[in-house]
Amino acid sequence: MAGLEASLLTYLPEGLSFAAALVLVATSFVTAALTAAFGIGGGVALLAVMASLVPVAVLIPVHGVVQLGANAGRAMVQIRQVVWPLLGIFSAGALLGALIGGQLVVTLPDVLLKTFVGAFVLLTIWGPKPKQAKGGNLGLFSGGVFATILTMFVGATGPFVAALLASRLDDRRTYAGTHAAAMVLQHGLKVIVFGFLGFAFGAWVPILVAMIGAGFLGTLLGTRLLHAIDEKTFRTAFKWLLTALSLQLIGTALWDWLSG
Repeated sequence: MAGLEASLLTYLPEGLSFAAALVLVATSFVTAALTAAFGIGGGVALLAVMASLVPVAVLIPVHGVVQLGANAGRAMVQIRQVVWPLLGIFSAGALLGALIGGQLVVTLPDVLLKTFVGAFVLLTIWGPKPKQAKGGNLGLFSGGVFATILTMFVGATGPFVAALLASRLDDRRTYAGTHAAAMVLQHGLKVIVFGFLGFAFGAWVPILVAMIGAGFLGTLLGTRLLHAIDEKTFRTAFKWLLTALSLQLIGTALWDWLSG
């Protein structure tokens, strides 16, 4: 067993332990199942766990690749329901937002990024839900800019994009398809920008493939297992678990800042 673990470590990026890699793959499976079964933001949950296991400098780009893979399958299945004119307007704003956000994120210190991510997860769990966004094409364009700048810092902006599209699409099928395509676009742009900024994805390819594969299996198989759990009890426990992870992340950031 020790020999197998040592062999597998050669496929992992430097600094990531075998145990941490297993947790990441398992978390990808579970969070994909959560999204499939309960409609809960699996991306936010995955972000909170990853923030405790991987360096802050790689958190957002690596999370973006996993979320790109998770949303790609959903978008492919629902491709016929995509409202392309709306997606085009959102895409134009998202492209501008990715260019702006990419320039800003590289200037922030690790302590600030950790605090930002932790606070975002807390706001997502306990804060008011995003309201359906109003406005015409300019509002959709502006929302694409803001959402993509935000995703460069906090990774999981699905709830905001959902609110942006909900008021513009009455049919739930066209809404679901367009939302999936928008998230693929947003995460794809983010990954491209980080690549241009010099992030080395190569060392992370094996663990990324494993996490995306686990997420696909979680979507297929996890729903049946999770239906056996009382939803109210689950949601309460889930909120407090994410809260604890977020507070731990913020506490770590503050400790790093105080210790200089």
